[in-house]
Amino acid sequence: MIEHTTDTPIRNDLQTIAFYNLENLFDVTDDHLINDEAFLPNTRRKWTPKRYENKLRKLSFAIANIGRKETGKPPAIVGLAEVENAKVVEDLLNAKHLVEYNYSYVHYNSPDERGIDTALIYDVDAFKVMHSETFSVPLLDEDGQPDYTRDILLVSGLLDNEKTHVIVNHWSSRREGAKETEFKRIAAAKKVVEIMDQLKAVDEDAKIVIIGDFNDDPSCNSIAHLVNHGQLYNPMDILHTYSRGTTTHNFKWNLFDQIMFTTNFFEATPNTLSFDKAEIFDTDFLKLNKGRHKGKPFRTYVGPKYKGGYSDHFPVYAIFRK
Repeated sequence: MIEHTTDTPIRNDLQTIAFYNLENLFDVTDDHLINDEAFLPNTRRKWTPKRYENKLRKLSFAIANIGRKETGKPPAIVGLAEVENAKVVEDLLNAKHLVEYNYSYVHYNSPDERGIDTALIYDVDAFKVMHSETFSVPLLDEDGQPDYTRDILLVSGLLDNEKTHVIVNHWSSRREGAKETEFKRIAAAKKVVEIMDQLKAVDEDAKIVIIGDFNDDPSCNSIAHLVNHGQLYNPMDILHTYSRGTTTHNFKWNLFDQIMFTTNFFEATPNTLSFDKAEIFDTDFLKLNKGRHKGKPFRTYVGPKYKGGYSDHFPVYAIFRK
């Protein structure tokens, strides 16, 4: 029997779309084609099968409870970031708290230098996949060589029998500085707008949901470009405060994980999906409960030090009503 954080009755008129950066979900096997050396049993981090299983169990519990308070069920669709390969996604779906549900997944290997990808898991009873593909973000480093990052994943299908496109993102990090790397995230924003334009060329009323870890806040230039040129609504705008976000750096909250969508989700047409609410899933079990970092995400690692938590990001989700 699956444990739940709530016993809300199942709401068939509601569906949850979520996004979760899983913080380095690597398996314990060495893949010589990617840079996974930091996450192996015989390395400094001691990434053992026991630690891997613990992380899968914790993540499966978190995912099974996203949106459950409102809908009484696990999410219909969850975009994922920082998965190593298809195997870790399969292991996640077979973990304790998700194995009883009818989930499947979409995953492509991307050329990211760290060997991490995006993926999408979905409840087969709620979402029927019709098409999926990936798009690369064209970037060059200082020497004019290709600078590989995560591909953008497009999955199109029927959510509650309504055609819906979901675009999963994990934009370039700020490791070399926010300003210094901003051009990379603006390039990703332009690529997403291009993908949306292609979808709208086929169907001008295409319903599109953009989800991801954008490594930028709702107020940043890259997100402004995406929202303005894509004619999107970003409900995360009002959720980012001094004391709330999805991840922290130097004791400052960021809301890098966001969900936005085309404004036709506001149309109250009978038997079509419309936007109900958006939230950060920052429930207590995902947080540190004591010490100077109280209230922050309960992470798997801090540097090389094992903490045994979930992730360094909180998930985000949006509820849609039919």
